[in-house]
Amino acid sequence: MYSHAPEGYICPFCLLAAGIENEHVWSVQSDIVHRDETVTAFVSVHQWPNNAGHVIVIPNQHFENIYDLPTPATARIHETARRVALAMKAAYRCDGISTRQHNEPAGNQDVWHYHLHVFPRYAGDALYASHPPRVMPADERAEYAARLKRQLNERTANED
Repeated sequence: MYSHAPEGYICPFCLLAAGIENEHVWSVQSDIVHRDETVTAFVSVHQWPNNAGHVIVIPNQHFENIYDLPTPATARIHETARRVALAMKAAYRCDGISTRQHNEPAGNQDVWHYHLHVFPRYAGDALYASHPPRVMPADERAEYAARLKRQLNERTANED
């Protein structure tokens, strides 16, 4: 519908969801905290100073933005975001959660695959203040991912 991906775009989120690691993908499989037939959730490479461990939830199928996203995928993305938020509350002991999502260049979208950010929030953290994120090394991301996976697995076991 409203495509902004350049010609020949290689989608890093499609590759990650498919289990592929190469020069087009900054994330690695150890970043993934949840994967099912519809969605993948992973600890982001880019982390803000006071909100480390934030997660991105994507549909496994390529949809560029919210305009293309079908309702069943939307529901599954938000259910996964809810589960990740609950896991963050337990694993990180954060004070709250924020989600955000961007569409098109004017909306600050920079990866041409729909994605929803889930941020741990702390009183006075100034998440939306103007400071650039840092690239978190894979070993640090793996620690956050392990904490979230433990919480997600415990919650899943308790639901059964």
